[in-house]
Amino acid sequence: MIGTLVNTLAVLAGSATGLLLAWLAGRFSSVLPAGSIKLGERLQTIIMQGVALCVLFLGISGSLSGQNSLITILAMVLGAIIGELLDLDKRMMALGDWVQKHTARLSAGSKTSISEGFVTASLLFCVGAMAIVGALQDGLTGDHSTLFAKSLLDGISSIVFAASLGVGVMFSAIAIFLYQGVIAVLASFLSPLLGDAVIAEMTCVGSLLIVALSLNMLNLTKIKVMNLVPAIFLPILLCLWM
Repeated sequence: MIGTLVNTLAVLAGSATGLLLAWLAGRFSSVLPAGSIKLGERLQTIIMQGVALCVLFLGISGSLSGQNSLITILAMVLGAIIGELLDLDKRMMALGDWVQKHTARLSAGSKTSISEGFVTASLLFCVGAMAIVGALQDGLTGDHSTLFAKSLLDGISSIVFAASLGVGVMFSAIAIFLYQGVIAVLASFLSPLLGDAVIAEMTCVGSLLIVALSLNMLNLTKIKVMNLVPAIFLPILLCLWM
């Protein structure tokens, strides 16, 4: 759990930094040079777009690790059916709305809702290949290197996200801790089923979801990525028969 704890703390620290920068920009807006606020907003937008393109690159790179396209297709189709029947996207948004209801004063004056920041950041930080593979390594071998690298990336990203999406990004640290923690704890029980082929297919499917998330971040699509999340775990079963 060391890697998961470091990852969680990195997102908390990054989110706090982003929120502080956003507060300072608003607090001292009256003494800043004319046009600096608009410049800051433009910089924030272009940085977000740059991060989205990096996320797209990571998703495409990870998706090439798959070795059996039939497993990927079946996992995505069956995962979409399961996710849609359970309506995980709606449940995730409902959780974000519940958090917002109980922390309304924290989002006063924010342009985005806590749910939006919470869902977007949680998906980005949890769905990726590094989250799955890193948590598996954390639980199976005690190797924390992947999650340490992920912590650095997530920490930097959370600064940008928190500055633009608000305090909801900070709450995504809870999702990271629970998601990666559960995978790490269960890894020892699932180890007989987690060969290299299974991990490769899980990485491929997870990376495709990262591609979908990046397209949403670029406002090109409105894919309900959360409803596709069950697909990540289906290769564990599909690889037994194919």
